[in-house]
Amino acid sequence: MNEQLSQYLDRHSTPPSEVLKELYRQTYLRTVYPRMASGPLQGKFLEFITHMIKPDKILEIGTFTGYSAISLCAGLSKTGTVTSIENNEELEPLIRQFFFKSGLMDRIDLIIGDAKEIIPTLNEEYDLIFLDAGKDAYPLYYPMLIKKLKLGGFLLADNVLWGMKVLDEKANDSETLGIQTFNRMVAEDVNVEQVMLPLRDGLFLIRKIAE
Repeated sequence: MNEQLSQYLDRHSTPPSEVLKELYRQTYLRTVYPRMASGPLQGKFLEFITHMIKPDKILEIGTFTGYSAISLCAGLSKTGTVTSIENNEELEPLIRQFFFKSGLMDRIDLIIGDAKEIIPTLNEEYDLIFLDAGKDAYPLYYPMLIKKLKLGGFLLADNVLWGMKVLDEKANDSETLGIQTFNRMVAEDVNVEQVMLPLRDGLFLIRKIAE
């Protein structure tokens, strides 16, 4: 996204909480790829989505430093919880530090490990699933996650434009190919309806309409 446009959007959107501002700063100070964090604009979008649907159960695949997980808690039902899976164990102290600062330790269940192994063991159906993990594995995640999604529930997938590389028909790197395959799978799935949004690096909003 153009930097000038990004700044304009931020100026005209409600700013994030002080905890999220601090987490965003610490992400840039303490991680190698800080742009992986959802950030103010996308974080606020996630907040609004949860306020609109008031989910009871949310599943997040790819926590990174916890910005999106905290944002997803904004509109949870009174008894709602987020199950968040992160594969990088080195990030766990930073994640838990800010879950504690946000007062959400009892609302977020953080699981450290490989989501592809963990998802089949989960005995829940989810109102909302947020996918933001390894892009080459998106085609593997999709059928697993759709099975865990309630009828009428929503799946949000991040980075579906992948820096506009999805438009390159000659792309041969695993991440771009993974996203391209995932996007086709969703578009061809008669059991969902979907809209692709050009927010940041692209968000796919997918609703399950049939089993």
